[in-house]
Amino acid sequence: MQAEFPDFRPGNVLATAFTGTLSERQGTPVERIPTPHRLIDWLEANGLAVDSCSTAQLELARELRESVHVAATAAALGDTLPAAAVRVLNDCSAQGRAAAYLTPEGERQWRLGPASRVEDALSVIAADAISMIAGERDGRLALCASPTCQAVFVDTSQSRTRKWCDMNTCGNRQKKARFKASRSFQRESAD
Repeated sequence: MQAEFPDFRPGNVLATAFTGTLSERQGTPVERIPTPHRLIDWLEANGLAVDSCSTAQLELARELRESVHVAATAAALGDTLPAAAVRVLNDCSAQGRAAAYLTPEGERQWRLGPASRVEDALSVIAADAISMIAGERDGRLALCASPTCQAVFVDTSQSRTRKWCDMNTCGNRQKKARFKASRSFQRESAD
């Protein structure tokens, strides 16, 4: 992976990790897949290796990413799913050639066939998003409490009250801001 690009944000859910390739959506957006090669890197890092990616396939991937984000946000808020986003999810899901297989550890993984295309990998992401939005996962869909992030995540905490998409990024940033504000307030009060 090339150093000039921001790191990929890890995630336990493929669909939300994919939407995390564009972060800080409400602030200054950070694009983590700005080039076709960077999409190849992300797919490989997530077990969906492909050999090549065109600019058109990158645009399709971004369209899927935004459709997953819009549909999952609507689901998290209890709103009606946008028809255009649902159409993109369904179309991408139907276009690919991938198979689920069971690992010896009892986990499901996806296997792309030989000469896999980006569309095959995107079909896996779309299928994962459909499963997540349909409520087939343990947990609930939630939105990050960071005012600049607003990422969708699956809250699997016992109380289902998690606030941050990732404690190491958004949660830590908010904790630092509160600490800094309280220190500033204490200094002003002492004066």
